[in-house]
Amino acid sequence: MTILLIEDDLQICEVTQKYFTNKGAKVTAVHNGADALQLVEKGISDYSLVLLDIMLPETDGFTICRAIRKCSDIPVVFITARGREEDIVRGYDLGCDDYVVKPFLLSALYGKCSAIVKRTEGSNNTLLVCGAIQLDTRKLVCTVNGQEVELTPKGFAIMRYLMEHQGWTVNRDTLLDRVWGSDYFGADRVVDNHIKRLRKALGSAGGQIHTAVGRGYKLTEK
Repeated sequence: MTILLIEDDLQICEVTQKYFTNKGAKVTAVHNGADALQLVEKGISDYSLVLLDIMLPETDGFTICRAIRKCSDIPVVFITARGREEDIVRGYDLGCDDYVVKPFLLSALYGKCSAIVKRTEGSNNTLLVCGAIQLDTRKLVCTVNGQEVELTPKGFAIMRYLMEHQGWTVNRDTLLDRVWGSDYFGADRVVDNHIKRLRKALGSAGGQIHTAVGRGYKLTEK
């Protein structure tokens, strides 16, 4: 396993890294929420799982988890002292795969992570295909007719949602909520601008994204 550990408690980082490394895993630790968010935006496809604290300097773990889920299906396990029911429910609502309350047994945590990684690596639902477009949601790679195309994080998130709902007409408000978040208060025209850039990036396959005038956008195989 290759683990991204986002945790500001240096002692927890040290003992977790040591235990997981002795088990054959590779662990990279980040101690600041803002640094972790930047790393997520650059891409975390090299990791097989994220261990994520909630209470972090500058940016909290809930925000980081939301950012991860906009662009990746990588397993996320919260490790936190916040054991209130509302926090646990929020964690699962944001798409975490497990929620572990501190203090925890390292052996149990490793067992959870190992089981989750084996299960997700054995699944084949990380590849989305529609016509000439193929999207690998784990490696964060988009290809058109087998050729890789470069998408921005927002463009990838839009493409992923359209791929998951191909044939459906998806309105701007839905894309704003799913990609930008429910706390976004800017103009909905930002969606149109990103769709325009997305079509250009997709080249010959850009025409697969159709405009439903007054309603939104629809992705089809042709």
